[in-house]
Amino acid sequence: MIAPMMRTKPQAPIDTFRHEALLYAGDDGFFAGTVPFIREGVAAGEPVLVVVDRPKLQRLRAELNGDAEHVEFADMAAVGANPGRIIAAWRDFVDRHAGSGRRLRGIGEPINPGRRGAELVECHRHEELLNLAFADAAGFWLVCPYDTQALDPAVVERAQTTHPLLREGVVSRDSARFDREAPTVPSSDPLPEPSTEPDVLPVEDGALAQARHCVRRHAAAAGLSDQRRDDLVLAVTEAAANSIRHGGGNGVLRVWREPDAVVCEMRDAGRLDQPLAGRLPPERDAGGGYGLWLITQVCDLVQLRQFESGSVVRMHMRL
Repeated sequence: MIAPMMRTKPQAPIDTFRHEALLYAGDDGFFAGTVPFIREGVAAGEPVLVVVDRPKLQRLRAELNGDAEHVEFADMAAVGANPGRIIAAWRDFVDRHAGSGRRLRGIGEPINPGRRGAELVECHRHEELLNLAFADAAGFWLVCPYDTQALDPAVVERAQTTHPLLREGVVSRDSARFDREAPTVPSSDPLPEPSTEPDVLPVEDGALAQARHCVRRHAAAAGLSDQRRDDLVLAVTEAAANSIRHGGGNGVLRVWREPDAVVCEMRDAGRLDQPLAGRLPPERDAGGGYGLWLITQVCDLVQLRQFESGSVVRMHMRL
């Protein structure tokens, strides 16, 4: 067990969002870096939310002993199965404690060795967008652990560009590699081409039946359950409606199967100007944005891209 942290004088208030990457080596390094951080928050009466995998949650509760009663815990496998949903969970935590006058502490580990390919790309994008999403969240201190033993060195290096601060143990320092230019539009990073030949269908108003049939056929052949099949059809319908409404009246749907997922992609000539599109529920008077939010809620992974030729929404449903 890790020894209880000695009580020290309170730290100076944080007047901005504080976003740190905790660089740790193995499980012992994880708990050496997180337990004192949590205990310090509990001692100061600060709300604390921890979102990590289930084994770490179980050991954290044991390490914290009675302090665990004052901490909120959530399983990252549920909260962040789709990385696009994580920011909304943190926003809910911040909003619930808004106006309390207390600092808020969070620990979130979205990246583990199991994250690969498109999922890992979107996790890095998530970490980058946290700086934008909570730029006005004064007093919110978020620590994101990275296992330097288990992760590819390139993943750890990328964390240094998305986090203003790096933490090792209980000591923090500025990240010299942090990219301070906040994103103003969705990513323009290229998307890999399908590994199999996709079905390609034009999509326009009044002609969505063929697109829905194509999605259902691929989903059924891949063995998706009726519910997940319906969810994917709903997502494609919303993406198609966005293309018709905002993308010049039409778009192009591509549908194909990857080894681990059915993938549907809508392309159109429209422009996306909100880098956080789909990651936060739209305001009641926003007049739009519900389609991308719904797509993010029902799909296992969503990739939004803005290219010179227009916008792309790529939706993944895992097998």
